Amino acid sequence: MHLVPRRRVLGAALAIATGLTMLPQPASAATTVVLSLPAPTGPHHVGATVLDLKDTSRADPWVPTDPTRELMVTMWYPTNVNHGTTIRYETPAESEGYITGKHLEDYLSPDSFSEVSTHAYLNAPPAGQPHSLPLIVLSPGYTSQRSSLTSLAEDLASHGYVVAAIDHTYETYAIQFSDGRIATCATCAIDDEDTFFPKLFQVHAADVSFVLNELTGAHPAWSGSRLIDATRIGMAGHSAGGAAALSTMLADPRIDAGVDMDGTTYDQLPDSGLSRPFMFLGTQAEHSPGQDSTWDHDFSRLTGWRRWITVAGTVHNSFTDYDAFADEIGLDLGATITGLRSIEITRRYTLAMFDRHLRHIPQHLLDSASSCYPEVTIVAK
Repeated sequence: MHLVPRRRVLGAALAIATGLTMLPQPASAATTVVLSLPAPTGPHHVGATVLDLKDTSRADPWVPTDPTRELMVTMWYPTNVNHGTTIRYETPAESEGYITGKHLEDYLSPDSFSEVSTHAYLNAPPAGQPHSLPLIVLSPGYTSQRSSLTSLAEDLASHGYVVAAIDHTYETYAIQFSDGRIATCATCAIDDEDTFFPKLFQVHAADVSFVLNELTGAHPAWSGSRLIDATRIGMAGHSAGGAAALSTMLADPRIDAGVDMDGTTYDQLPDSGLSRPFMFLGTQAEHSPGQDSTWDHDFSRLTGWRRWITVAGTVHNSFTDYDAFADEIGLDLGATITGLRSIEITRRYTLAMFDRHLRHIPQHLLDSASSCYPEVTIVAK
């Protein structure tokens, strides 16, 4: 597998496969490894359900012959249920598509990601008072699936948030719709074009706005939408999904606070800037000042509450589930802290961000260095 620098920055080539290409081939596939994620840390049990949403107002931006933009969305939320079937991390078809697309066949069986142990009970009844819970939208990195942010989503839900993670159709290797159809990576043939990522950011913004309409409108698509307080909405994403949080906040005033996890932003903010709270959370190696000129540019145009935070010892995928999976398989992606530690840090700082700005709870963690997290540096405010 060859590396394309632009993809590396935005997370297409620094997925699990990147580490694999630098390692000797194992004697046999890791078919016996059951991948797992750390348990959520909040006081609530977690439920989850899957939505298949159709935006009939627009054709698919990547495959215009599809007259409807169709999106798969996973919802996580608090529940009083603590038993039953847990939600699949991915379907078998999605797992096989991703493993094949990333050339992981020598390391994982085709269904490995469909057998990941999760902590959210499938279709459990939501718990909470009407219009009492903030909503967080999650957007994955380019070619990654919404499942890649499961550990973060489960944790936020366990702390009393409703979470919606979106698969952006045709931007990854396999997305399975509710009727069994599979959408593959149509964009993989055009992602080296100069206009590709600016368009991708706009597509994500339109996708998020549509999902917000479906969850908070007069006739919501999810029965648990009664929980959502539509006046308190946040967005976080990884890589291109994190960069798209800026585009989405510029386009949609309903989003009150955003987090970009290690996504190069491509100078998106205009001179007028963005006045709502925003946090950059990234690797120390690539996202310290002067290392990413687009973070330098866009951070300077954040005119409201802002933070630039780096985490020593991390790599691009440390802010997703993938680095923890690599540890379980025995692969070295280059991080010097464990995948579990990076998940802990990602969860803790993302929760602090949204607790501060959606629940107005003071968070000293975001104001000064913490002895609990010596890997973390608050670069700028």
